[in-house]
Amino acid sequence: MTFDLTGKCAVVVGGTSGIGRAIAVGLASAGADVIASSRSAKSVDVMADVLEASGCKTLRVASDVTDRRSLQELHYVVRSSFRRIDILVNSAGITKRVPTLDCPEALWQSIMNVNLNGTLRACQIFGASMLEQGWGRIINIASLSTFVAFRDVAAYGASKAAVGALTRSLAVEWAEQGVCVNAIAPGIFPTDLNRALLDSPRGQELLLRTPMNRFGVVDELAGTAVFLASDECSYMTGQIVTVDGGYLASGVNR
Repeated sequence: MTFDLTGKCAVVVGGTSGIGRAIAVGLASAGADVIASSRSAKSVDVMADVLEASGCKTLRVASDVTDRRSLQELHYVVRSSFRRIDILVNSAGITKRVPTLDCPEALWQSIMNVNLNGTLRACQIFGASMLEQGWGRIINIASLSTFVAFRDVAAYGASKAAVGALTRSLAVEWAEQGVCVNAIAPGIFPTDLNRALLDSPRGQELLLRTPMNRFGVVDELAGTAVFLASDECSYMTGQIVTVDGGYLASGVNR
């Protein structure tokens, strides 16, 4: 088994930085044509240069997961150019650390709108054409927060727990039509979103709780994404695959 994605077209929403970028590069390395999109047109251009340099066919289309018409335009442009969309990765996400009692409702709604509602919008728009063609792979980005709580990030945790539930619901609804819906729950991977936190005492506690005694490297998520995007994933759906250095398996490490 080679997990070859040659001839497949993949869209990575939130694919120009961090985890999404690493997955986009991994899918391209496996042979897929990859469109990495985000709100920043400049970042989209930079990422497209990276993908094209690897021999990958791509497009330069910015999008905003909080705007349904923006995602519809992304879908339209990609499908017009490649005739089909086989793989969708939902990697756009935001967070902010704040005690729950002090969390303004506007902040709560903002985090939900990106992490949960944005994932739903993309799944609805891209999932519809996958169901029509009778084949598709959707990979949502969940979190350790899908399973356990972290202090002062209740909105993020609630959004990611809901992403897990959404993943399972769509898997059940779409299984008979050839569309597999799974999620990856990354452990602790330094990105622009969390780098400052990992340099704090909280980061040291997270490290102590990780049996491998190191944080992950985002490239280590690419192989899981390639498998979940492949033909070999034909009987796997509704799963949340944890890539966490043993974090969730751990009790007392010291």
